[in-house]
Parts: sequence; C-alpha cells; structure tokens
Amino acid sequence: MKDGPDIAIIAALIGDPARANMLTALMSGKALTVSELAAEAGVTIQTASAHLSKMHEGSLLRPLKQGRHKYFSLANEQVAHVLEGLMGLAAGAGHLRMRTGPRDERLRKARVCYNHLAGEMGTRLFDSLLAQGHLAGTDDALSLTGKGKRFVAEFGIDIERLGKSRAPLCRACLDWSARRPHLGGGLGRAFLARFEELGWAKRDPDSRAIAFSPRGERAFGEVFGDAFGAERS
Repeated sequence: MKDGPDIAIIAALIGDPARANMLTALMSGKALTVSELAAEAGVTIQTASAHLSKMHEGSLLRPLKQGRHKYFSLANEQVAHVLEGLMGLAAGAGHLRMRTGPRDERLRKARVCYNHLAGEMGTRLFDSLLAQGHLAGTDDALSLTGKGKRFVAEFGIDIERLGKSRAPLCRACLDWSARRPHLGGGLGRAFLARFEELGWAKRDPDSRAIAFSPRGERAFGEVFGDAFGAERS
C-alpha cells in the first residue's frame, strides 16, 4: 500500500451523482435539512440519510441539531475550496449540467460560493483589489497589504476581528464560470456580508444567485472599478 493520503476515499464520496448534487447545494453556505437535500439530489429521504451519513463519516459534512430538525452544512472552507476547484475543472473540460437561459446567466454574473462572492462580480472584486495594491502575493499565498488593511477598515469591515479567526484571511478560489480567481477566505465572506449590509446585493433564497441592485452595481463600479465595462459595451 502506498504511503500518504488516500484521495480515492474522498473522490468516491464526491463522485456519486446524488452526493455531488447535495454538496453543490451546500455551496450556498446555508445548512439544509435532510428533506431539502433529498430534493436537491432527487432521491428519497431514506437514501439521502444514508448518503449524508457516509459524507459525515468522511469529514465532508457537519451535522447540526436544532429542535426536532437535523441540518447539514459543509464541514469547513477547505471542503468548499475543493468543490469549487472541481467545478472549475469540470467546466474547463466541458462537463456542464446547467440549463441555458436567464438562470444560467444570473449565476455566471454573481453567485454565492460558500458565503463569498463568485462569478463575474467576484472576479472583478479580486482583480480590483490586486490592481489597487490591496492584495499582494500569488494565488497560493495571498496577503492583505498595509494599504489594503486601511481600505478594508474604511469600507466598514472589522479587520481585527477577521485576523483572530483560524480560517485563512485571503484565499484565491478558482471561479468555475470565469476560469479565473475570485476572493475566498474570511475577507471574501466579509466583503459579501458588507455588500448585503449596504443594500447593494441580495441573495436569491431559492438558488445560489446574487442580485445586485442598479444602485449597488453603480456603487460597486465606483469603488472597485469597471474592468469589464469596455468588453460589454
């Protein structure tokens, strides 16, 4: 037997279509019930429970109990990071399951990726932070600069609180639709929360889509620039 981590176990857990659908649904960052996840996977509640038990044992999921209800969420951001990477790999290889139409376009423009902003708006945020010198380093080792810390604080984000978390502050996350990085980590989550707090953006409760209001999109462009405006015009 070869030494080192056994990736086949994790790959087998993610590779089942029903389990893959459940994991994708949990990329919204919300905890979902067994019945909700069964509906996402197109299986019975009994079958869903068996799948969820296997993924919990494999450290992909975290169960939560509230009253009589049991919820499941992704175990941690590392799981979400792996899933988004697999989505990018699948999209690059042409393995797409999404139906064409307005719903597809909304997700490509802005969506939730484990509580941070993904899609075109997410990559615009990431590119702007790099271009303005707020982020430095490579995709594998990003850091917030001194200038970036001042900018983040002025934008209304508590950078000291974020720094106390054990989770990575900045992480480049490969965006499956744009094929370029968007901002993950604690800072990515904080930016999305701030956009919602300012009323710039709102999550669709029935999907992973995020809708920016016209005012919010204008304000976003003023702060982070419109790197893609020329391409759209």
